[in-house]
Amino acid sequence: MAGCGLVKAYGGVRFMVNVVAEMAGSVWQVVSAEGQAVTEGDELLILESMKMEIPVLATCSGVVRSLPVAEGEAVAEGHVLAIIEP
Repeated sequence: MAGCGLVKAYGGVRFMVNVVAEMAGSVWQVVSAEGQAVTEGDELLILESMKMEIPVLATCSGVVRSLPVAEGEAVAEGHVLAIIEP
């Protein structure tokens, strides 16, 4: 799985998928919420870069476990925008 981070939990191992910014910009709108079930391709948030709105989509189906960004926040390429538990 591309963009996966490994998280250890209570002696077991589970995978979380990190959704990252493909370019620098600012978070224009957060569309999803923590705890929300998403399907691959669902819109999670919208970035603004060079006066363009760029949708950020779920790279896998699962539950959004974290949205470590806020509207208006500047992000760099590679910045983690969402974490999904498949």
